[in-house]
Order: sequence, then C-alpha cells, then structure tokens
Amino acid sequence: MTAHAQTMSAPPSTAPDAVSDRLRKRASRHVKERVIEFILFTAASISVLTTIAIVYILVSESLTLFEHVSLWDFLTDTQWTPLFDDAHYGIMVLLSGTLTSSFVALAVALPLGTIIAIYLSEFASFRTREVAKPILELLGGVPTIIYGYFALMVVTPALQHLFPELPGFSLLSAGLVMGIMIIPYVSSLSEDAMRAVPMSLREGSYAMGATRLQTALRTVVPAATSGIASAYILGISRAVGETMILAVAAGMQPNLTFNPAEPGATITSYIVQVALGDLPHGSIGYQTIFAAGLTLMLMTLGFNLLGYYLRKRFREVY
Repeated sequence: MTAHAQTMSAPPSTAPDAVSDRLRKRASRHVKERVIEFILFTAASISVLTTIAIVYILVSESLTLFEHVSLWDFLTDTQWTPLFDDAHYGIMVLLSGTLTSSFVALAVALPLGTIIAIYLSEFASFRTREVAKPILELLGGVPTIIYGYFALMVVTPALQHLFPELPGFSLLSAGLVMGIMIIPYVSSLSEDAMRAVPMSLREGSYAMGATRLQTALRTVVPAATSGIASAYILGISRAVGETMILAVAAGMQPNLTFNPAEPGATITSYIVQVALGDLPHGSIGYQTIFAAGLTLMLMTLGFNLLGYYLRKRFREVY
C-alpha cells in the first residue's frame, strides 16, 4: 500500500516541472522569433534608408548649385559648359543626348525582344527554349565596357562603310549596341509574362479556328500586356541609365542635337567625365553632377510610376 501510494503521488510532483519546461521553450521561441523579426526588419530598412540618403544627397547638393545658377537657366539654356570659364548650365544638352541614344536603343530592343519572346513562348520547342534562353541571357552578363569598345571598334567602322560621313563617335553606334545589350531584359521578362497566360486561353483560341500566330498576337500578347509593359519600362530605365557604352562610343561632346549620327554627351557620361577629373570637391562644376543625377533620378522615377500605372491598369488575374 505504501509503494502504491508513492507511485500514485509521483505524477503531481513532476507536473510543475513539465509546465515549467514548456514555458521556458515558449519563451525561448518567442525571443528567437523577435530576433529574426528584428533582423528581417533591419534588412528591409537598409534599402529604404539607402534610398532616402541618396535622395537627400542629390537634393541638398543640387540646392547648393541652384544658389549660384537659376533653375530657369538650368532648364532652358542651350549650352552645357560648366567646366569652361564662360560657364553655361543647360541640362537640355545632356537630355537631348540621353533621349536620342535611348530612342535608338529602344528601337532595337523593344521589337526584337518582343519577337524573341513570342517565339520562345509560343513556337520554340522545349529543347530549343532551354538552350536559347540561357544563351540569350548571357548578353546581359557581358560588362558594359566591352559593349562600348565593341561599338567603337566594330559597329562604328561597319556603319561608316554604309554612311561614309558618319564620325568616329556617334550616338547611333552607341545606341545600336546598347539596344543589343537590353534585348535580354525585354525578351526574358516578356517571355515569362506570356508563359504565365493560362493554356485554356490558347485552347479556346485554337477551338475558334485561330492559327498559332493569330493566337500569339491576338490572345497571348494582350493577356500578358501588364508583364510586357513592365519589361518595356525596365528596358527604358536601363537605356536611360547606361553609362560606359556612351562614354566610350558616343564621344562625350555636349551638343544640343537629336541627330543620332552626331556625337553627343549624356547625363551618365558627363557624371563619369567629372567624377574622374580634377575638380575640387564643393566647386560649382563639381556640384553639377548632383543636379544631373537628380534629373536622371526623376526621369527614372517617372518611368517607374508609368510602369506601376500600366501594371495596375492592365493586370489580369487568372
């Protein structure tokens, strides 16, 4: 009876220990979750704080420039000579080179990238797609300085055979090679958007008697409009922000021109030119790179907002 009584009384004595262990484990798990949550929050905050810091630096340094240069002259002057004694600060000169080179690049990248995406998504076999797409994406991994010298040493002489009056540096040569570089961005994202279209839409189109080409152009492409628009916006942003190809092959001559057959300077190539020079920090000429960078950031922001609107306006949920 005594042994039986001891056996019956044992569980109540161990119950508090089990409850205490569970509470300790729960508290430890809560602490670990809090630590992980803090680490994730910190990692997410880094990008936000970095963006805020970049915007603050660009705006503050640009305001310092505008204390000496009027904003009206900055936007309307037709000359850009901040490094000369007779200084002019017309950002339109750099904008013309940026827009012209970007237009040439996009005239190459957008149609070719879209055609390649349609072929890979709707016409290529599985084996062809698995081989062609990685090879195509290798173009995006080539350093841009290599593209720049390719434009200068190969594309420009080839164009001079067709157009003997073409100078050794031109926005046309740089823009064409820049378009080749952007093709993988457009084609890859567009192809992913097209392949996300449900097969039922294709089957319905085939059931109505449409051919593969008609299905691709009239069913798949309209259904993937939001993804294709996002690919286009990325290509535009990539073209506007390109640096080394234009610095090597476009000539970096600040001319107010929209003729791609002439040399020109872009916002990014000017920033490279000044950043590698001997201008003292804090001088007016040095401050111009921040104003140019702020202009470029506002352009990119505008394209991103346009992309957001297009995704929201045309996005299809299947």
